[in-house]
Amino acid sequence: MRADAARNRARILQVAYETFAADGLGVPIDEIARRAGVGAGTVYRHFPAKEDLFRAVVADRIRTLVDQGRELAEADPAGGLYTFLKSMVLHWGAADRGLVDALAGMGIDANAAMPEAEGDFLSMLADLVDAGQRAGTVRPDVTVPEVKALMVGCQAAQAYNPDAAGHVTDIVFDGLRPHLQSRRSEP
Repeated sequence: MRADAARNRARILQVAYETFAADGLGVPIDEIARRAGVGAGTVYRHFPAKEDLFRAVVADRIRTLVDQGRELAEADPAGGLYTFLKSMVLHWGAADRGLVDALAGMGIDANAAMPEAEGDFLSMLADLVDAGQRAGTVRPDVTVPEVKALMVGCQAAQAYNPDAAGHVTDIVFDGLRPHLQSRRSEP
């Protein structure tokens, strides 16, 4: 792909993500093209059908989140997990969740958009957890499935009560820190 075509595609995906998250999935392709500063034909060359654009937006978003999480694991081993989770809950999560829910309502499976997405996401979370555990800021008994479950719970809190989501997330973080580690309860 030529450099200008790659830039156009990236711009279209970013604008489409922002537009769908803010205005819903009913926004016409012509409007997305206008906001991206390209012609509708350019959008259709990259994405022949609107569903192709939806799938590409989800795949691009997941790749972006995975890349950002991996960068945090390297740049801030001690705090990367906390930064990533807080961003997922308070900034990215609401828009991403709304987009995924809207796509599901249209019969588009976000996991089908990028089949390796779940594995990539969990691998990135493992990098963040491992970095935090090595830095001594994450309890040694915390697992990736537990972190994902906590993230989903915090995102639900954000949807339920946005004003309390930050505090709820901070409470969860306290439970992830080693100084509050307690014995796991037996079933």
